[in-house]
Formats: sequence, structure tokens, C-alpha cells
Amino acid sequence: MKRLALYGVLFAVLGFVACGDDGSSADGSGVDPENEVSTIDITENSSADAATSSTEVAASSDNAGLSSAQNQEPASSASVLESSSDVVPESHEEKFNSLVSTFTLKPFEGPLANPHKGFTVPTEGTWIFDPAVEYGPYGEWKNGAWDLVTYGSGYQKWSDLHKGDGVYDWSELDALLEALASHGMGYALRVFPYTPSFIKGNDTPTEEYDWTPPYLYEKGAKKITAITDDGYRAQVPVWDDSIYLKAAKEFAEALAAKYDGDPRIEYIDIRSFGEWGEWHVSHLQGSEMPSLEIQKDMVKHYASLFHKTQLVLTSDGYGDIYTYALSLGITKRDDGLIGIPGTADSLVRAYKAGLPTIAENLGGYEIMLGYNDIIPGGYLKWTPERWVSAITTAHLTYYVLDQESDCAYKFYKENKALADSMTHVIGYNFRITDASLSTVAGAKETQNTLNITVKNTGVAPCFFDIYMVAEFVDSTGTALAQLGETVKIPKKTFKDGDTQKFSFVYAVSGRETDVSALPGVNVALSLYESEEDFKAGKNPTVRFDNDGYLKNKKLILKP
Repeated sequence: MKRLALYGVLFAVLGFVACGDDGSSADGSGVDPENEVSTIDITENSSADAATSSTEVAASSDNAGLSSAQNQEPASSASVLESSSDVVPESHEEKFNSLVSTFTLKPFEGPLANPHKGFTVPTEGTWIFDPAVEYGPYGEWKNGAWDLVTYGSGYQKWSDLHKGDGVYDWSELDALLEALASHGMGYALRVFPYTPSFIKGNDTPTEEYDWTPPYLYEKGAKKITAITDDGYRAQVPVWDDSIYLKAAKEFAEALAAKYDGDPRIEYIDIRSFGEWGEWHVSHLQGSEMPSLEIQKDMVKHYASLFHKTQLVLTSDGYGDIYTYALSLGITKRDDGLIGIPGTADSLVRAYKAGLPTIAENLGGYEIMLGYNDIIPGGYLKWTPERWVSAITTAHLTYYVLDQESDCAYKFYKENKALADSMTHVIGYNFRITDASLSTVAGAKETQNTLNITVKNTGVAPCFFDIYMVAEFVDSTGTALAQLGETVKIPKKTFKDGDTQKFSFVYAVSGRETDVSALPGVNVALSLYESEEDFKAGKNPTVRFDNDGYLKNKKLILKP
């Protein structure tokens, strides 16, 4: 640590202080080169020796002020220090020795995967974790893309979950959620009523593409014959049929009763209508979407049921239904990024509404490399510049890394450095830009105050509550004492680009052991998803974008 002597003042700092952004770097890194820590020589004196030096240091500190024992109105820091000798008789004056230790802070190198943000790959079933799957996290390809993956995603067939009138089977979905949770990942749930992807001819069995529960047709739900882009005949549900709509609402009720607030679920798409449940019938000539009134009624129904889990309006929910969904706190995803110009811009409305934005590209990585860049009549090909622009323009919190069956293996192999760097950009990204520890020792009490400055250098707010903890720890990260109270940062309050300052105070009387003075003691900072996890002794799950982590994910502030 680099130490600076302070004289003649006891800082009275209680709780924590948060304030606005005090500027960001010109290069967008979140670290201002003018704030680099400089070497300061160590000196120690009594408070009576150098009032001028202590006045200059205290006056420059945001936390300087009167000791509460003096019971005076704070003026400027300088005037307080200059008048203190007149207020306290010399014979009763308590002398203090003070030190400030500053820490060297470096950004974390390599991919930084944090919860409730970032990248996903298709994870359709528990089989993805089988070592026999070569592109899985334990497969022989040693697929590095999994270092970036923070949550799983995939579709479930409505007919597999909804077996009959009032009959539901969640067993396979629960098994997948448990498998993902055991690997530190959540799941983005999509339930499809229909997919034209498997229509290969006029005689394709309906159960291969129509995933509406069969019992609905037995009860009299209507369906029509539509024509696909390839000219094949296909059976399609009538989306505004009363039996269909009633069952779709009942499924939403059962889904909410089972999974609303389940910490294993990242978000749930509302996929009640259309191809892939995407609120369009673009490839099914003869099929029609239900009216706007019916669409709004379904969205409102979902919003009335889900009070904890984030709901999502799918790709082709544009116009009035998009506006209505935002008014209910339902965010938007879009699956046409990069390939279709302006798609990323469409998500800005959700970002401005204070909601996380979600996206995937128009096609798989290899497919998009073959696009012709001709608009109209074609699609834009994938380029690194367009990928970065999609993330930053849409202020993405969630993004599908690649949607092909090899789970982003080729994409990551060819774009590793870029992909690693964007883990520090997508969603929230907390970087400590400044940290110091002041120690004020008196005859009656020693007070340690940790002051840190944190900047969100990501492109989106943090959409869940975070709990910040400061501790004195030994070399293994075992806590010896907590500095001050646990700080709660409510969701959505730490926005992208914001800088906040926090202070943590640890005070001990002269009769107690000051653990900060023991050999080998370090200052550690941690971020938790819940205060209960901290109290239960669990390891933190969120990481700062700084170098110096122990295996238990506590950040050691280095000298």
C-alpha cells in the first residue's frame, strides 16, 4: 500500500455515500489516466506537528468533516481544522495518528461472465453436459465458448408440457433447470405452439410441426390448411379460436403457478401465436394472426400472472402491441440482428423504458457469413463491427452467441479476443476505479474507512438487487471482520455510464483488537445476489471487472 500521513482530524464517516458520475475516460475504458495512483512517501507525526498538511488533505476529501463529539455545524474542512485548537483545551486534546493507504487497480483480463446478463447458446436438454457431446462444456472439442455462457436457452414443445385438460408434465424441464443450475446457469424459457422448420413435404406428420396440445382438436378447436414457402400443405391452428385461446391462458396460469419467481428462470417469452410463437405467420399462406385486441388480452393475462419473472414479447411483436407490452413492464427481444438493417434500433425503446433487451442474430454465424450485403432483396453479412454495433446500439443485456447446433464453437474459435472483450461490455459491468483505506488511531478508538469509486462501464443497468460487502480477510479469503454494513444497490439504480462512491467504516475501541493491523490481513470486496447468501457464508456470485480474485470470488485490493 502507498501511505500518506494525515494530522489533527478524525473523520466521522457513517454508512455509505453515493454520488453521480464524475467523468469517464476518453477511450471508453472506464479508467481515467489522470487518476493513476502515484507513489507517496510514508511519514508519521502527531496531530500537533503539521496542521497545514492535514488541512490540505482533508479539504480535498469528499468525506472530511467534524467529529460528532465536537457537536458543531460543519463549515469548510479547512476552517474546521484551523479552529479545532480553540475549541478543545490543550490539556484535554486527544492526539490522533492517521494513515491513508491507496490501492493499485487493474482491469480483469479475459472473459468476465456474470449472472443475469451476457451470452447464451442453445441448451435444449440435459444431454448437453454429456462428455460424449463433443461441443458441450465437457466434450473433446474443449469448446471455449462455454467460458462466455451465463445462461442456457431453448424451446420446449407446448404439447410436451400440456398433456391434457388440466394435466401438465414439468419433469423434463425441471431436470434441465436443475442441470443448468448445478453449473451456475439459469434458463431462458420459450414454449412453441408451432414450427414450420420440420415441414418437409405434404405428408409430414402434424405432430412434427404442430405442437399445440392434441386434446384441443379433440375438444373441437379449429385448424386450417396453409401453404408453406416451399409449396407444402400444413395444418395450422386457428389462432383466435375460443378453445385455443382458453387453453393458452390456462397454460399461462399453470406456468406462472409453477415458475414465477423461480431463480433458475432468467426470463420467459410469451409465444402464444404464430410460427415459433413469434407473433407472425410469414411462411404460412392462408394463416392469419389474431386481432390486436386478442393479442393485447393475452399479453395482459400473462402480466397479471407473472409478478417476479421477467416476461418478453417476441420478435415480430411490433407497433401497438410493443407499446402496450412496455406499459406492462414486458420487454422485447428481436431475432433479426445484423442481417436486417435497423433491427438493433428497435430495441432502444425497451432500454429507455428501463427494461433489459434481448436478441439473437437473423441466422447462424456461418450462414450469415454467406449473406450478400444487398438490401433490399438480401441480408447483411456478419462482421465484427456489426456485431459490436448490435450490442452497443441495442444496449443488450442478453444475446445468443450463436444458434447453430455446435454451440458457438466455430464462432468463438474465429473471434475469441473480440468475444472475450464484449463480456465486459454487454449488460452491466462494475469496475472499481479508485480505492483507499484511511486509518485514524486515537487513545479511545481506531477507525478504518474504506472509500471506493465504482463505475458501470457496461451498456445497460443492473436489473437485479446487488449486495456489496467489504471485509478484512486472511490470505485464503476467510473473513476476519466486516467493514461497516452490507450495502444494497437496488435494481435499475446503477445505470450504464454511472459512477458511484461508497464508504465502509470499521471502528474498534482501544480495548479491542484491530484486525486490520494484524500481519497478512487484506481488504476484500464482494458482490452478492442476496444478503442471505452472504450471511450463510456462501461465495459471492458477481464479480467486479478488476484483477485480484481469489478462488472464492472475493476481490483482494492489492497494494
